[in-house]
Amino acid sequence: MSAPDSARLAQALFAPRTIALVGASGDPKKNTARPQRYLVKHGYSGRIVPINPMRDEILGLPAYPSLSAAHAARATLGQIDHAYIMSPGESVEAALEDCGACGIPVASIFSDGFADLGEAGSARQTRLTARARALGVRVLGPNSMGVMNIAGRTTISVNATLETDHLIAGTTSVISQSGTMLGTLMSRGAARGLGYAKMVSVGNEADLGVGELLDLLVDDAATEVILLFLETVRDAARLSRAARRAHAAGKPVVVYKLGRSALGEAMARSHTGALAGSDKALDAFFRDCGIIRVEMLETLIEIAPLVAKRRPALACGPRRVAVVTTTGGGAASVVDHLGVTGIDAMVPNAALTEALQAHGVRVTDSPIIDLTMAGSGARYAAVLRTLIDSPECDAVLAVVGSSAQFHPEVAVRPIVETPWAVKPVCAFLTPHAEPSLTVLASTGIAAFRTPEACADALAGFLRWQAPSHAVKNLMGQASSSHLPEEELPESFNEASALQLFARLGVPVVPHAIAHAPGFVHRIAFPVVAKVLSKDIAHKTEAGGVALGLPSEEAYQAGVSSMLSRVRTHTPTARIEGVLVQAMVKGLAEVILGYRHDPMVGPTVMVGMGGVLAEIYQDVALRLAPVSEAQAHAMLDAVKGLALLRGYRNLPRGDLTALARAVVAFSQLALLPGQPVMEAEINPLIVLADGVVAVDGLVLRRGNSSA
Repeated sequence: MSAPDSARLAQALFAPRTIALVGASGDPKKNTARPQRYLVKHGYSGRIVPINPMRDEILGLPAYPSLSAAHAARATLGQIDHAYIMSPGESVEAALEDCGACGIPVASIFSDGFADLGEAGSARQTRLTARARALGVRVLGPNSMGVMNIAGRTTISVNATLETDHLIAGTTSVISQSGTMLGTLMSRGAARGLGYAKMVSVGNEADLGVGELLDLLVDDAATEVILLFLETVRDAARLSRAARRAHAAGKPVVVYKLGRSALGEAMARSHTGALAGSDKALDAFFRDCGIIRVEMLETLIEIAPLVAKRRPALACGPRRVAVVTTTGGGAASVVDHLGVTGIDAMVPNAALTEALQAHGVRVTDSPIIDLTMAGSGARYAAVLRTLIDSPECDAVLAVVGSSAQFHPEVAVRPIVETPWAVKPVCAFLTPHAEPSLTVLASTGIAAFRTPEACADALAGFLRWQAPSHAVKNLMGQASSSHLPEEELPESFNEASALQLFARLGVPVVPHAIAHAPGFVHRIAFPVVAKVLSKDIAHKTEAGGVALGLPSEEAYQAGVSSMLSRVRTHTPTARIEGVLVQAMVKGLAEVILGYRHDPMVGPTVMVGMGGVLAEIYQDVALRLAPVSEAQAHAMLDAVKGLALLRGYRNLPRGDLTALARAVVAFSQLALLPGQPVMEAEINPLIVLADGVVAVDGLVLRRGNSSA
């Protein structure tokens, strides 16, 4: 969309001069009367045009039988910018036709009966969307609770929270796939003294979706922070582009996404399918886009002041929080939750200890600087300034006990009055202290009601990373030269899978295919024999592996016994031969996994491998393809790989070769048409010098055969 088109859309959506309410009711008790009541109640300064064929007047305003009739009176009413459609049934389509005929640029549709009603409703929505595009009308919804521009006093919504007498304007905007959640955030935010700039309910996203709306808010001068409440991701590419624009504009994006538990999706037969489900892929996606993901709804409400006008850290590595408190137990409750997320509270070093002692503070080996007995706001302020100025920490957490409720001068006022712009400062108040929360919010200090939300917000902020660069550009021609040019086979057995991985640049074990009779091969003993079959994804479970065969005699006996086990376990499997491989022993076994996730696209995974991969659950996941730097960051995130870094004098593995194998494997995402749905190397054996793939699996798109 061009800049003029985008500006016109934003104006019609958020600041319309004339609003038509299609299906408006004259009964103040009905939902369809709410938008008109709310617009008047909250001081909308434009024109409101109720549309109802049965009424000449609605709630004191002249009503028109149709949009066309209202358009005919435009000399009096002005051009309608925004139609909010609440009428039921097929009248929605008729109203849309009128929007097109009258040149109304935006139609928000509250009415349901579309994709929310199954296959027939989805077909109806598809027809509606196609017709809207033909008419040049942009659609928000269907099933949308509307749009709110709080500072602009424009409340085009049926959300009952708007019954409140006063709306608090702020610099945080919200896009939500749940309409009722807008009211939740608004009311809970108001209780903390937090307000909003723009709020949008996207409904079914038939046309205007989260990504495009995020784009509009990036260009909105009144918006500093953008919150997303998501149930799914419908257009990952558009959302990714918009999130990157938001980062470039200095506008943090925070998401609360439902669905951390199992999504009930159909997984393919590899370990990768179980280890790299869509929620983990979404974690990788949000990280790649520079979006902060939080775990709790409370965090989404309270985090905005913490991230406003902030940027993610430039360098990777451990992040440390300095903790000052007037209640040891309250601080410990936050520190405990931070530790679970991998964020450490900082123990003062010698220089910081000396600076704190100069203010009369007793410093111990505890990461919590406890001023419970200090009894002085001046001392609290001095300690806070010292921590903010210290290069030893990345953020400061101030935990306030009972004084927050009745004696804010002890610890709340020092937080407010201490210059904190150079470093993020947040507060957790242990008592119920609404006035103190409001004071902190009014000065831009992030304040939290629960230790869980406080820790969640700090962890999200400190893990926040800038969006990744375009990996294809980083990889350059040298990497892409490995990509196979020929057409891929319709299905893969293990031998053809290893061949594909080798073409990408992954070292593979010496191997040969042996056939009956005789199962002749030229691989030096000792060898491993595996059944070769596209119908058997996990050979170990089928008894299809014979390890460490030292001689021809042992080999022949091992093959015979192995094939017998396979025929008993999977009698219908088509056996193509025996895959014979050199026996390789290394320092560790690693799993590499690739999956084309249905929501976010290609992902690559690395973790501790072998037959226990799903039990370990020790993996790192990123969008594919990855650069070598990203691959090394993935390896750093896998706890089990500490064994290869010389842990307790164990032999060191070749992590550089492992990272390069991850990069090469991730190039599956660059194959023309992305024809691979899922792929796996398990295990990839890590040596002191190099790595070698000894087992491979490739699943084609739309093909369930291994």
